[in-house]
Amino acid sequence: MRDLSQHLEHFALNTATLRQWPLERIIEGCARRGIRAIAPWHADVERVGVAQTKRLLREAQIELAGYCRGGLFPVAQASERDAVFERNRRVLDAARELDAPCVVLVVGGLPGAMEGEPQSRDLAGAREQVKDGIARILDYAKSLRMPLAIEPLHPMYAADRACVNTLEHALDLCDEIDPSMQGDLGIAVDCYHVWWDPKVDAQIARAGKQRLLGFHVCDWLVPTRDMLNDRGMMGDGVIDIARLRSQVERAGFDGFIEVEIFSSDNWWKRDGDDVLDTCVARYRTVV
Repeated sequence: MRDLSQHLEHFALNTATLRQWPLERIIEGCARRGIRAIAPWHADVERVGVAQTKRLLREAQIELAGYCRGGLFPVAQASERDAVFERNRRVLDAARELDAPCVVLVVGGLPGAMEGEPQSRDLAGAREQVKDGIARILDYAKSLRMPLAIEPLHPMYAADRACVNTLEHALDLCDEIDPSMQGDLGIAVDCYHVWWDPKVDAQIARAGKQRLLGFHVCDWLVPTRDMLNDRGMMGDGVIDIARLRSQVERAGFDGFIEVEIFSSDNWWKRDGDDVLDTCVARYRTVV
């Protein structure tokens, strides 16, 4: 395993971890600490502007570890699918302009469920739409040389955010849609979503270097008070993060380790400098 205790060479911050700060301040705060990579969200980049974001990153000497997010493929009507493609195309264009190494896909669940008004109970149909949507956008992504990383989410999100819930399912999709194994389509392994899976070790090994495009860390709190926004700081929960890291590195992953914490009642309420300093400290000692 890589030694993380002495430097921040492999540290990356998903900007959702500091929701209390705008993107500009996050870039400045990371640069001040010698953090060399972030994973921004498309909505924040759109607010700042792609050209301005690129300038800020260049001046701070910060690169991207990934780009959030594409996906959300299932829709109620077939006539809506072109709009889904165009939305994803804009995400890919921005990611390419910013030299992101990949776009993370949160694939979506039942149509309307994220808005609290599910329009279907057809989970199998939603999964077919996900497969078709990835296959369609992959051709465009390949033309940009922009890899896509399917991120399976915990099964508690199957209805609304992602109907791909295991690494096995994500890798099955990769093998079916793009069997060439050229690095165009792979997975993002997020500890929060996969730590519980009894097949996690075997599926990480199956993925190998060509499919492992991202590794995200935070912790699972007991009890968890909110399904979406109560993730823990590394070391505050029950995930054996270091063991999962050892598995992805043994499989060939040598990229950035991305800290991604959604925490509406804790870390988002704290001083941003304290949050960032704690992320760095736990990265050195827990991850």
